[in-house]
Amino acid sequence: MRFFAPAMKLAGGEMKGVALLSKRFGKTAVGALTGAMLMAAAACGGGNSGTTNASSAPSEAASSEAPKGALKVGLAFDIGGRGDKSFNDSAYAGLEKAKAELGAEIKELSPAGDGNNRADLLRQLADAGYNPIIGVGFAYGEDIKKAAEEYPEIQFGIVDSASNAKNVTGLLFAEEQGSYLAGVAAALKSKSNHVGFVGGVENDLIKKFEAGFVQGVKATKKDAKIDVKYLTPDGDFSGFKAPDKGKVAAEKMYQDGADIVYHASGDSGLGVFQAAAAAKKLAIGVDSDQRQTVKETDLQATIMTSMIKRVDVGVFEFIKAFQGGGQGGSNVTYDLKVDGVGLATTGGDIDDLKKELDAATEKIVSGEITVSAKP
Repeated sequence: MRFFAPAMKLAGGEMKGVALLSKRFGKTAVGALTGAMLMAAAACGGGNSGTTNASSAPSEAASSEAPKGALKVGLAFDIGGRGDKSFNDSAYAGLEKAKAELGAEIKELSPAGDGNNRADLLRQLADAGYNPIIGVGFAYGEDIKKAAEEYPEIQFGIVDSASNAKNVTGLLFAEEQGSYLAGVAAALKSKSNHVGFVGGVENDLIKKFEAGFVQGVKATKKDAKIDVKYLTPDGDFSGFKAPDKGKVAAEKMYQDGADIVYHASGDSGLGVFQAAAAAKKLAIGVDSDQRQTVKETDLQATIMTSMIKRVDVGVFEFIKAFQGGGQGGSNVTYDLKVDGVGLATTGGDIDDLKKELDAATEKIVSGEITVSAKP
């Protein structure tokens, strides 16, 4: 049985993804399964450094009482903040849903341009009585660890980073699986048999996007040429907020013969889309349905699809589990099996690839295809 991913509201638009869910789960798999898994963390107690796949989540919820008082949720954005039309905005969509459906009082903070005040943001939220508090992005790793020790009574969530602290939950995603589908789509749509990948920062997380994309392309067309370019080295996060560098990198790829470029570079992706529009070529977005979140109509038309990463779901389910009494000490991975990643279908540019994409998804979900997280 095949389903299109549930639609979600993000930045005023409806986001749709295409992914195959296993026969074991229905369309509400993400919420039901991850909610049960997060709640199970309370029953297990803290100190579990292992990663739980959302698809194998226990079905019994914890019996601990819900936190007392009003639900006050704090969220600290990654570099770029709210309005990045990508990663941060997806997290904010989950926060807004918590406000609408759970009655949460919410507070959002954005870091300085270089991100050097992340620890201060966490302390501001903690001192103001927010609990739980979510750090958006792996760069919060060390700061969340220290904050969790300093405020042991507060539950923290961190996107894209694992943790073994008893009051921290790691919200992880199988980016390599969604990127594999992006690679399949790129290979099938490319007329020049030449595609490209632009990564914001050359670190282990963004390499997962590259690894999946390259594997998907090569599995579809073995002789395809793939250009790879990172905007900044590991540790220099400015690569996520440099549209000018993204544009230059993509321009070079298009000039060299690539006709589709996939980016995993945050705000820098805007430059990739600008280069695609100028070259009259195609691009693939990331994290959110960027054909809907990018306002410029000429750029929208260049985005054939986006690799959707359901950060909104991870944020909302973490908050919901906390409200139900859930505790940290566990890491959750959102993968294709629970529709945690997938491809956007806005514009219909990949509708004709549904059969091939469903087949690839089914093989990944069944384990027939193992997607590497390393290039």
